Amino acid sequence: MRNTYGNIFTLTSFGESHGEAVGGVVDGMPAGIDIDLDFIQSELDRRRPGQSAITTSRKEADKVELLSGVFEGKSTGCPIGFVVRNTSQHSQDYENMRNVFRPSHADYTYTTKYGERDHRGGGRSSARITISRCVAGALAKLALRQIGVSITAYTSQVGDIAIDLDYRHHDFSKIETNAVRCPDVEAAAKMEQLIAEVKGQGDTIGGIITCVVKGCPVGLGEPEFDKLHAALGSAMLGINAVKGFEYGAGFACVNRRGSELNDVFTEGFHTSTNNSGGIQGGISNGEDIYFRVAFKPVATLLMEQPTVDKDGNPTTLTARGRHDPCVLPRAVPIVEAMAAMTILDYYLLSKTVRM
Repeated sequence: MRNTYGNIFTLTSFGESHGEAVGGVVDGMPAGIDIDLDFIQSELDRRRPGQSAITTSRKEADKVELLSGVFEGKSTGCPIGFVVRNTSQHSQDYENMRNVFRPSHADYTYTTKYGERDHRGGGRSSARITISRCVAGALAKLALRQIGVSITAYTSQVGDIAIDLDYRHHDFSKIETNAVRCPDVEAAAKMEQLIAEVKGQGDTIGGIITCVVKGCPVGLGEPEFDKLHAALGSAMLGINAVKGFEYGAGFACVNRRGSELNDVFTEGFHTSTNNSGGIQGGISNGEDIYFRVAFKPVATLLMEQPTVDKDGNPTTLTARGRHDPCVLPRAVPIVEAMAAMTILDYYLLSKTVRM
């Protein structure tokens, strides 16, 4: 099982949803970076459960403990170990799932691959494991601040409620003013109402998160097998419940001609448009990088579903426990974290690798 992400800036994560803790080791963190523990905790607070009426009711403080790699408030260049204790496990809620495979979950595939599975909250396949990504992403953001890179994600669609695709039309300061983390306040209210309705029915719903990277240096990414957009796509598709990724004009470009889509250069090597999404030939060109990530509805439904048991016999399952009706509000910081880790990793690669 591969549990490490990255090339130079790496995260190795550990833990299960209902185990003692979730944590990780970050290696490759540049030395001398100011480590703002309050900022790291604030990133975890954006991801933690129980923060609003439209998220899971599981109550966890999610307090991070840094174990190594930091001295007198600065990174030393040594591995940074960290841990977040689990304190609110209700493992009994999952006892009826011990011998049953939940639809669209990892139960069957994990059991087939490893011969074992932790049925409590999904074990290693639980979205709770993304805690490690948020901590590593916060560290990456602190390093990226030194070179003027900022990363902002927001909910741009829930179900059929969508906002303007052009991120330049939105006020990012409004993102954290509502429970769904949408910069369009009117649309956010409608999204929140829809999620609440779906939750009341015991159902779930999906949507889209948009992410914007500003200040990315020119030259990140390799021209063949390590293209920057491919790395970002891999990072996003590795997040729980993600089903799609597009950058720049994305799938919409198939309806346009080259004469409409090409980004024409202007003075200073900027482009008059940015349909390329800040990446050309797999390499960053200095323009804003923007992409969209599609999340499916959460697979755990609080209603009866047909399924099979571990012997393949038909049965029914009614899930219990505390689950998100929509993963998007808590996934926004996870998208930012994976983007930050990828951009920093490729920045460090650009300083050591030459074609």
